[in-house]
Amino acid sequence: MQLVIGGAFSGKRNVVKNRHPGKLAWISAYDGRAVTEWKSCWDENATLVLEGWEKWLEDAIIQENDDEAVRKTLRNHFHYLMKEEQMRGEEVVLVMLEMGRGIVPMDSHYRRVRDLSGWVAQDAASLAREVHYVWHGVSERMK
Repeated sequence: MQLVIGGAFSGKRNVVKNRHPGKLAWISAYDGRAVTEWKSCWDENATLVLEGWEKWLEDAIIQENDDEAVRKTLRNHFHYLMKEEQMRGEEVVLVMLEMGRGIVPMDSHYRRVRDLSGWVAQDAASLAREVHYVWHGVSERMK
């Protein structure tokens, strides 16, 4: 599993496309797709790309008040993706938005989304085989 992380409009998508020029099964929350759609959309011989984690996280916290429970659910999801990746012999790429370098939101809901996004990104980074940080269209491998 790989993690590609960076700020808004930093070039993350282009970095993923350049690093994985073959077939991509791209599931994006920005297109209104659910994270679970990968199960039916991950074609053979394709790299699975999941983007928009802060949107999926925002949906999750509407249903769950316990931040640690949300983190645990997503960690379990990452572990499941890693097992599936290994069984298929294909790559999984998580594309995450870096939200920790901006202004801290005054609204408690958005502050919670920001904080949880940071924790979930840490969880993803600790599990990922590779971590790439992207800014201004340039990526640097961090792990």
